[in-house]
Amino acid sequence: MRKNNSQSKGVIYILTNPSFPEYVKIGYADDLQKRLKELNRSECIPFAFRVYAEYEVAERLQDKALHSMIDSINPNLRAIDTFDGKKRTKEFFAMTVDDAYNILEAIAKISGTTDKLRKLSPTGEEIKEEKIAAEIENSTIYSEKDLLSNGDDDIISIYNQLKTKILSLGALTIQAKKLYVAFKNKRNFADIQIQKHNLKIFINMPKGSLKDPECVTMDVSNRGHWGNGDYCVRISDESQIEYTMELIRQSYLKNSK
Repeated sequence: MRKNNSQSKGVIYILTNPSFPEYVKIGYADDLQKRLKELNRSECIPFAFRVYAEYEVAERLQDKALHSMIDSINPNLRAIDTFDGKKRTKEFFAMTVDDAYNILEAIAKISGTTDKLRKLSPTGEEIKEEKIAAEIENSTIYSEKDLLSNGDDDIISIYNQLKTKILSLGALTIQAKKLYVAFKNKRNFADIQIQKHNLKIFINMPKGSLKDPECVTMDVSNRGHWGNGDYCVRISDESQIEYTMELIRQSYLKNSK
């Protein structure tokens, strides 16, 4: 069992769970091992939570400010649902552990407290559980309809228009993954993640090879992400479809070779 430094005020933690690898849990605990025991006491999840990173802080509950910062950057990342008529805002965020860690690392560098931030290596049992979860995930069948339920009516309309244009490119297949819809010929050339108010499109081109004169894409080559490729673009309006198609067409041609 990992031990937390008892002399610290507490820690902001990043937890992962093979049961839902698309989410990370970011929170605060005075006693991290006690918090893990509480979370892992439930029999409702097949695998246990494990610590990916911990950041010692001098004051309690500093994770709330961190949550607010993430929400301000992208409100679609937070897991929010309604149960029994009540809205529940949770400490789960749809991001990779690399992205979550990068946020803590940036804060630690700015505040001069990098010595308080630690990334923990998985144990042998945790590695085994992650492998089992990955095998289960690969055998699960997802549907495009399930993914479309994530978007509002406007985003679903934009997705369908974009999909029609992509299909006109030529021979290709569409495959629903857990987090995105993959469009592929020989390889995935575009992966579309459907969020409530936008489409997040990963374009499978290596860094430096995509012609993007309007500079709308983000370089994700050094960031953890779910789709394929080094470029990502978000669209939320029909006016963005034509230009986005020009970017996707480049990837289609390259990945057809």
